[in-house]
Amino acid sequence: MVAPVARELIVLVDDDGTEIGTLPKSLVHHGETPLHRAFSAYLFDEAGRLLVTRRAEDKATFPGMWTNTVCGHPGPGEDDPTAIARRARYELGLGVADLRPAVPSYRYRAVFRGVVENEICPVWIGRFTGTPAPEPTEVGEWEVLDWAEFRARQEAQLDDAWSPWCREQARLIEAAGLVPTGA
Repeated sequence: MVAPVARELIVLVDDDGTEIGTLPKSLVHHGETPLHRAFSAYLFDEAGRLLVTRRAEDKATFPGMWTNTVCGHPGPGEDDPTAIARRARYELGLGVADLRPAVPSYRYRAVFRGVVENEICPVWIGRFTGTPAPEPTEVGEWEVLDWAEFRARQEAQLDDAWSPWCREQARLIEAAGLVPTGA
């Protein structure tokens, strides 16, 4: 596995998405989280099944919740595809292929246990390569599900079972007709 950057910097942005500075990740997520760049990726296997992950219990934001394959923050000067590949490799030991934007203008704000997410967070879909080998500080569990089962679980389980961004993004991906064929 690839080690994360020792001091990860988060790119702060204004309401138009223009970079206005950076802060160390440890100073960003709190009760008054500044608006910053992020990404969400939904990665599928060759059969069109989605890889979902449960966030590790000791994560600072939204611990223990099920969510999409990988999400995170691009660093200064890093584009989303590069950041997605970096985080997929670190968090899951996976390669990434065939990335394409799904919901490029997605923005959200969510609060859980006093910690706020406040992000301009383009949503991407693509394919993963390899077999998941999770980094335990990031990923508690993983499963590969067909899209219908994924959505049924989201709708049936309590609010805190799935990240709020994943619930909303899944609906937007469906509405845009972007569920991969065979899913």
